[in-house]
Amino acid sequence: MINRVTHVTVQRSTLANLQLNLGKMSDLQGRLSGGKVITKPSDDPAGTASVLALRADKRANEQYARNAADGIGWLSTVDTALQNASANLRQARDLTVKGANTGGMSQAARDAIALELRGVGDALLDQANATYLGRPVFAGTATAPAYDATTHELTPDALGQVTRRVGEDTTVRVDASGAAAFGSGATSVFALIDQIATEISAGADVSSRLGDLDAHLNNVLGELAGVGTRYKQLTTAQSTIEAAVTDLKGQISDIEDIDLAETLVELQSQEVAYQAALGATARVLQPSLMDFLR
Repeated sequence: MINRVTHVTVQRSTLANLQLNLGKMSDLQGRLSGGKVITKPSDDPAGTASVLALRADKRANEQYARNAADGIGWLSTVDTALQNASANLRQARDLTVKGANTGGMSQAARDAIALELRGVGDALLDQANATYLGRPVFAGTATAPAYDATTHELTPDALGQVTRRVGEDTTVRVDASGAAAFGSGATSVFALIDQIATEISAGADVSSRLGDLDAHLNNVLGELAGVGTRYKQLTTAQSTIEAAVTDLKGQISDIEDIDLAETLVELQSQEVAYQAALGATARVLQPSLMDFLR
């Protein structure tokens, strides 16, 4: 049996094709304006799932990058403080050597050396109380200054370590131990320098204190070496993370970004098809009475 094709049927079919072409053009124009192949999940469910996973990885790596940058800031502050502290200790040693030669030295000269030595001790204390973004870098997770200027005691809140996560399984310490570098209280380097200054003023032989100063200098240098190792670890991690973020951006772009040239050609082809459909529709929708009487 042959189905009868009426004029209305032809009109509906032609208009449906016209609407289909218009829809394709609208979709292509939307892609061009947004620059994305995937404008909604239904465009490419598998691609959408991949993009969501890649974006999650990118966000995680971007956070690791921020952590690494912050950690580098911490360790740079620690490094500078320890470098300055080592210079202070060498200066203190030179003054102690000078003060040890008290034979024939006047009281005023001894007092001048002692005063200068105490100034070095104050400068050293400033380094031990160095901060990064308002946080002491030698006091663990404490927020108070690391050392008391009077007692030379390390704050009792100097507990734990400040760390930064720069990978799923990688955490790096970004502070340093004040106790390891400078000691605390009566056994601190500050108390030692103060004691040497007092002994120089009193005319005592301070040559035996040189070994104590050297021991404290070695402590500072030991912490400095550890800081250098961790700083290198962070800068290496930062470079790796930045490369990973760049790679993830490229993978996301490969999935969801349009090929501009290809999309423009496709749109132009669709516009030609649409114009042809418009012409066909115009002919279908303009029959005269004579066309039906023939």
